[in-house]
Amino acid sequence: MQAILYIAHGSRVKAGVEQAVTFLKSVQQEIDIPIQEICFLELAAPTIAEGINSCINRGATDIAVMPILLLAAQHAKHDIPSEMDQAKKQHPQVRFTYGEPLGVHELLIDTLQTRILETRLPTNNANVLLIGRGSSDLAVKRDLAKIAARLRDKYAYEAVDTCFLYGMGPTFEEWLQQEKNRTNQVFIVPYLLFTGILRQSITKRLQDYENKSIILCESLGYDDNVRKVLVERIYGLLKFTKEGVL
Repeated sequence: MQAILYIAHGSRVKAGVEQAVTFLKSVQQEIDIPIQEICFLELAAPTIAEGINSCINRGATDIAVMPILLLAAQHAKHDIPSEMDQAKKQHPQVRFTYGEPLGVHELLIDTLQTRILETRLPTNNANVLLIGRGSSDLAVKRDLAKIAARLRDKYAYEAVDTCFLYGMGPTFEEWLQQEKNRTNQVFIVPYLLFTGILRQSITKRLQDYENKSIILCESLGYDDNVRKVLVERIYGLLKFTKEGVL
């Protein structure tokens, strides 16, 4: 019997976990699969191992593992596959397949523009800063740069820059120091899915920053476009599973 295991990141902030669960339950309504379970990478329960066991206890013989992650970094490339490898050893009778993060997608570009317009109308020379979580994986920097370039070109911004909260640079702090004398509008959009410590740290840092031309927008978040992209990724994974490609 087919199952889907959704793996969200997890957060120390309760609201972040609740947002993920509410969003994923809405996605489940669009997927005609008998067994669907939600679990978390870290900082929340159930764990990945517990999620896998729940699927198997409900009769799953095939588990499609879907990472609810924006970009392919350490979690997607190493942490989740490591958990899957352990589960394969414990449950050799169960077939596992693995999906892709949300990645670079046109609908997510549109959501970024929505977040900007929710705050105020951009001027002709407005800039945008996308803040990523951060990683040591160069693919993350490359993909966020692709997203930034597409946002710039599609919506005619003067520039769309990127920085990260940790890991590879440039860091958010470095960007702030470089831009402290800026006079034209800069819309900051945290490239994050949920309310959490990282989003709170950005807000706190900007409270001490006196440049009024810098405008903090809401995070990318769980909107209808994110849901559509996730459903698209899920159906791609299920097609892969149905065709029996290993």
